[in-house]
Amino acid sequence: MTTGIPESCCTLDIAGQDQARLVEMFKAIGNPHRFEVMKFLVTHPGCITGDIVALLPLAQSTVSQHLKVLRQAGWIEGEVEGPATSYCLHEENIAWFSAKVGEIF
Repeated sequence: MTTGIPESCCTLDIAGQDQARLVEMFKAIGNPHRFEVMKFLVTHPGCITGDIVALLPLAQSTVSQHLKVLRQAGWIEGEVEGPATSYCLHEENIAWFSAKVGEIF
């Protein structure tokens, strides 16, 4: 019986930890507020939490939760600078994500 699905689509070899990591990154970036944070960090690397709070119509605590999700998923990294944390994109993880997505599409 033919399913109509090309046989080549069944050769994708993403499983286990790589699949879990990829899914977590997709889930994190799927939120509109977190996507806005990512867009902002492209042009404002090294900004602090207050800069991101000024961008979004959200409370500081909510922004902090979004930043935590992005950090845990590997999209961003933060460096503590005195009382503030400076955020930037995690270039290595983004390159990994891009390569894996390239394997799918």
